[in-house]
Amino acid sequence: MSETVVFSQLSRKFIDENDATPDAAQQVVYYSLAIGHHLGVIDCLETALSCPWPDYLAWIATLAEGSTARRKMEGVSKYGEIVIDANHIAMLASAFDAALSVQTPQQQAWSKILLSMLHDIHQESAIYLMVRRLRD
Repeated sequence: MSETVVFSQLSRKFIDENDATPDAAQQVVYYSLAIGHHLGVIDCLETALSCPWPDYLAWIATLAEGSTARRKMEGVSKYGEIVIDANHIAMLASAFDAALSVQTPQQQAWSKILLSMLHDIHQESAIYLMVRRLRD
C-alpha cells in the first residue's frame, strides 16, 4: 500500500442548478458566491502537486522545528487533510523560503511550486489549497 500527499488548488466555482437563474435574482447569486459556500455552490479542485508520503514528511521536516508553519503542515499527519488559504500565505511563504537552503533539489522544486501557489492565493484570495493524504 502506497501513500501520497496531494495538493489540490481551487480552479473555479460554479452553481449547480437545473433552471436558469432569473435576471432579478442573479445579483443575489453573485453576492452568495462572494461571501462563501452555500447550497449548490461547487468548488472544482485540480491537482497541482503530489509527493510520496515519506518524502512529504522529510520535506516538512526542513521547516523550523516547533514553528507554526511546521505544525500547520503536520496537520496532514494528524487529520488526513488541511486547508491552506489567504490566512496562511505569509507564514508558510516565509517558512518554505527560509528552508530552501537546507532542502534537497527535489524538496526545493516542491517548495517553489508551493510558493507559486501561495502567490496565486495572494493575488486572488478566493483561491485555496486542499492538502490530503491518500492511501492506495
